[in-house]
Amino acid sequence: MGWQPAHFKGCLLPLSATCHPVVFEAKTTIGGVWTKTVETTKLQTPKQFYQFSDFPWPNSVNEVFPTQPQVFDYLQSYAGHFGLLEHIRFGCKVVGIDYEGMAAEAEMEGWEVWGGTGEAFGSGKWSVAVQDTQSSSTEVHQFDFMILCVGRFSGIPNIPEFPEGKGPEVFDGKVIHSMEYATMDFEAAKQLIRGKRVTVVGFQKHALDIAMECSLQNGVENPCTVLYRNEHWNVPDYNPCGVSLAYFYFNRFSELLVHKPGEGFFLSLLATLLSPLRWGFSKFVETHIKRKLRLAKYGMVPKHSFLKEISSCLISTVPEGFYDAVEKGSIILKKAPSFGFCKQGILVDGEVEPLKTDMVTLATGFRGLDKLKDIFASQTFQEQLVGSPHKTVSLYRECIHPRIPQLAIIGFSESISNLHTSEMRCRWLAELLAGTFKLPDIKDMEKDITKWDRYMKKYSGEYYRRSCIGALHIWYNDQLCKDMGWKPKRKKGFIAELFEPYVPMDYAHP
Repeated sequence: MGWQPAHFKGCLLPLSATCHPVVFEAKTTIGGVWTKTVETTKLQTPKQFYQFSDFPWPNSVNEVFPTQPQVFDYLQSYAGHFGLLEHIRFGCKVVGIDYEGMAAEAEMEGWEVWGGTGEAFGSGKWSVAVQDTQSSSTEVHQFDFMILCVGRFSGIPNIPEFPEGKGPEVFDGKVIHSMEYATMDFEAAKQLIRGKRVTVVGFQKHALDIAMECSLQNGVENPCTVLYRNEHWNVPDYNPCGVSLAYFYFNRFSELLVHKPGEGFFLSLLATLLSPLRWGFSKFVETHIKRKLRLAKYGMVPKHSFLKEISSCLISTVPEGFYDAVEKGSIILKKAPSFGFCKQGILVDGEVEPLKTDMVTLATGFRGLDKLKDIFASQTFQEQLVGSPHKTVSLYRECIHPRIPQLAIIGFSESISNLHTSEMRCRWLAELLAGTFKLPDIKDMEKDITKWDRYMKKYSGEYYRRSCIGALHIWYNDQLCKDMGWKPKRKKGFIAELFEPYVPMDYAHP
């Protein structure tokens, strides 16, 4: 998204009379990853947590986990209701952005405040190269401010690297990425897998959904093998033993149990004293999942805690009937820390006999950081964005890079409720653009980023690079509210404030 020159001073909201945002969208419609998915895919967050604060789900949607068409229609309805479509230029792919300013990149390194002034707008401009997806012609536009909303779960597939002679080229069958499968027509996808021995690599949402579809098409005659590296606490539902998961991880009391970025002595002491309860919550949820999905029977009990799972934003829902299919034999689970291809199929390291298969689907995720980095023409900005491999991506409030002026990034850092989190970030950014508040100096922003980095490493372990606000939604939103001058506490009464789960509707008004 870009902002047209000289239209922002005094802009209170993104679509006010003095504000003229321009959105470039490569596809022909809005919806992002919900434009087209695997046919059986459903929302994996209960709908009450996945909605805009000012636009509730229609009464016609009764499901707790709406289907892909329902989510897509909801997003379309939102855009139509608020008149957003007129600001979007469809079929326009941004192929590069370059900062043109009074200050050279070397001079930026000496800045003490963001952009040299600490305000959203500076002396420079962003040049945006936009390609028409129909004609392939390219035009260059200039904007006062840039917002990158390219997301992490599309675009550049993460294809594992294999030693020479052990890659897909030696395999006689077909190898595709889950991205390719998800974009296919539903009937074409069924035809592709029907009657074939399919191996799915991965154990997150895409992998589980595709494996389930293969199971439904082929049964035990041609079972689908799921090749995974690590077990995960994928949940059967959000109500362990009849109690909503929100009471364990989405209220203020639950956040008192963990050490938070920037907390004071009292909150730190409280989190330490309450650590046995934190452990107990995690064990309670784990026990429910193990029992309901019969994980011990299949050797699928993770070695890490549920707290680590949810703190890393790795939590996903298991398709209904998935482990029933495992029981019947139409889905086979096989652990493979590493593997390679051979003529007949897949050869798991340490095994002699190959896993014979006709088709391999790599549900191995996306290279979201590469997708974001490669859009910059400046190598300096690319290097600053990627940063150290031992730290999370350096984004203040998960939106602003302290060393890249007049630019915000929305949707890269994830949460358990990405739609609501992105909305809150957009509202925070709108207030920044309006001049409601100024950013701290660069060193203070970097100190805050370091605190969040330590939190991620403490509770996410090896998954800390995922860029995720983890199980601290309320603490994170409190910071945004304080910046904007909003009241952080949104409930009525002490008990409600402490124990009631927070939902998007709590933030409907400032």
